[in-house]
Amino acid sequence: MDLKPEYDVVVIGGGVNGAGIARDAAGRGLSVLLLEKGDLAQATSSASSKLIHGGLRYLEQYDFKLVSESLHERERVLKSAPHLVWPLRFVIPHEAHLRPAWMIRIGLFLYDHLAKRDMLPASRGLDLRTAPEGKVLQADYTKGFVYSDCWVDDARLVVLCAKDAAERGADIAVRSTCTGLKAEGNLWRVQIGDRHVKAHSVVNAAGPWARAFLDEQGLARPRTPKMRLMKGSHIIVKALHDGDHAYLLQQPDGRIVFVLPYQGGYSLIGTTDIEYTGDPLAAKISDKEVDYLCAAVNRSFRQHITADDIVSTYSGVRPLVDDGEASGSKVTRDYQLLLDMNSGAPLLNVFGGKLTTFRALSEQAVDKIAGFFDHCGRAWTDDAALPGGDIAGFDLKAFIEAQSQQYEDVPYDVITRLAKAYGTRMDVILDAERGRDFGHGIFEGEVRYLIREEWARSIDDILWRRSKLGLHISDTVRIEIEKILPELLREYGYG
Repeated sequence: MDLKPEYDVVVIGGGVNGAGIARDAAGRGLSVLLLEKGDLAQATSSASSKLIHGGLRYLEQYDFKLVSESLHERERVLKSAPHLVWPLRFVIPHEAHLRPAWMIRIGLFLYDHLAKRDMLPASRGLDLRTAPEGKVLQADYTKGFVYSDCWVDDARLVVLCAKDAAERGADIAVRSTCTGLKAEGNLWRVQIGDRHVKAHSVVNAAGPWARAFLDEQGLARPRTPKMRLMKGSHIIVKALHDGDHAYLLQQPDGRIVFVLPYQGGYSLIGTTDIEYTGDPLAAKISDKEVDYLCAAVNRSFRQHITADDIVSTYSGVRPLVDDGEASGSKVTRDYQLLLDMNSGAPLLNVFGGKLTTFRALSEQAVDKIAGFFDHCGRAWTDDAALPGGDIAGFDLKAFIEAQSQQYEDVPYDVITRLAKAYGTRMDVILDAERGRDFGHGIFEGEVRYLIREEWARSIDDILWRRSKLGLHISDTVRIEIEKILPELLREYGYG
């Protein structure tokens, strides 16, 4: 893509924090370039447990500030993208020898009241002997609890932040690695392969690579925190229960494992928490992690699973600020924003963070550099919808029904998938030339849209990050899309 010679802000890293910061800054009138060395959300931001949540277990670590902020952000994100984020009820089977009932009740009371709830119901007790949620659990579970959090399509959340940034004037450059960063007076020289741009400020939002990037460029300072990388792995199996609720399973080691309804017909099970020192993009689940997650399910569910039942897996690396905790699971999930001045050129480094708090982090990040620009506007994302999120009354179900009546020739399950992916923007795909139907309701027009509007450049971008169709489609459909993809890329100038 054609780049401007100079920007107010260059953001390095196309995960949720980088995309969120680019969006916030562009919306305040700053000229922005976002650089991502691979695809948007290619690493940590597409390998989460897909939850927008307050972090119930962080209450045990007395991290009330993080939980309170996360709970406030939970409803903000839900309202900004009701097509990508929706309420999810969690069932906790009670195990008295792990946590007494009074402790869980107090925790849930705090969880209900640390932040205002407009859209999510409160927690309550559950008799698992009679409740339908107890049927899939082993018979010795008699008591349980149920509480609310939210589900999110994590990778699409990142893409829509980038899209909102682009629609507000930002340049989004994927497959573009920052190979050099040097202060020249009060500007930065940002090297991108054999090209370079100048920047009045730089934001290092490289996630697991944030500290390594500073070390490589000779920009680390004595106060620069060290990072602790923790690998979290998930397994996907055929659905272990009916219904749209999830389970939180307490484990003997003090951790928790989620069993989440996933992609209609599957269960997503995770996560682990393992110290990691390798390349974040090379993270893969180990046999030990598979055994751990299977054992977690088998302790609580009537139906047992083994490694042979696994349909798919994924692993991601969480970049945590090393706070000296011996146990990786106790390391804070909070974030730090550190501003360094290099010969008058501001460099803001983003360390840590979690999916739920990306909007607040982004706002605070731009606040830190706003003073360097007379033309920087005020914070604006608090109640702003993401692209496609302007759904009346935040009622996704009613929106799907209305769209189904409008497009009677499109199967209901396809309407539902498109509504959950694109929200009110789905009309652009269905009203335009749909082109070839590859099968499973995947039209050529949708593939074109993902290339043209959402920076998709590979089959994995399309099938695993812009969608989760890779779980559902046949090899034949995948091959047919792969055949036409190079031609479409060339047509749009990306060959």
